[in-house]
Amino acid sequence: MKILLSNDDGIYSPGLRALADIASDLGEVWVVAPDREQSSVGHAISLSDPIRVAPYPFPDVHVAYAVGGTPADCIKLALTALMPEKPDIILSGINQGENTGISVIYSGTVSAATEGTISGVPSLAISLDSFTSERFAPAARIARQLAELTMRHGLPNDTLLNINVPDLPEEELRGIRITRQGLARWQETFDKRSDPRGRIYYWMDGHKLEMEEPDDSDGRALTDGFVTVTPIRLNMTNHEFISDLKTWSLEAFGVERAHRC
Repeated sequence: MKILLSNDDGIYSPGLRALADIASDLGEVWVVAPDREQSSVGHAISLSDPIRVAPYPFPDVHVAYAVGGTPADCIKLALTALMPEKPDIILSGINQGENTGISVIYSGTVSAATEGTISGVPSLAISLDSFTSERFAPAARIARQLAELTMRHGLPNDTLLNINVPDLPEEELRGIRITRQGLARWQETFDKRSDPRGRIYYWMDGHKLEMEEPDDSDGRALTDGFVTVTPIRLNMTNHEFISDLKTWSLEAFGVERAHRC
């Protein structure tokens, strides 16, 4: 089978290398990844700038390209311009740092998998719960296992799998837990500075807010030492709120009741 790998940490990332190593005997591996770090760019795509592509020396894969664009750009380009046919599966990662809770919205790693899902390709996003550790081997083996299971069972057309792995030796992992996306988020802080010419700029930092969440949330399970597997849907409609929204007096804005969705 054909396997497409991408990420948001850049094509030189050791997490991507670990993923390629574990996937190399599953089929024909293609790597199409950003030529520089693109962390937290979300689902941005390049409309006003050209997207430059260059072959990249990546051992033991079929072909690799470094792309001057976002993770979503990489997947769009791979599926429509670089690959002769769609891959059987897309693996995005292994990201340096968790992608749980509200962070899923900002994640370039998850967005690469989202773009694959939009195009009808089963897609997985894989992240390691550390910004500094390079203990990627357990996460890579789990990614391979879930890739094989995904190919066996399939995924719904509008769903990707978001996988987070604790930074622990494999024998200390407590297991795999199927979770829902939690509400945990980061609290940003901005350090106000001035450059040598006196111009003001801000440097963003922050910390993760500690929240009480149920055991089946991704952040809580990850903290408890479990690998988390969260099915993420593309459709973000709040279906439960639709009936309440229909009671609003929208006629004042020229919206007819019969036209409400």
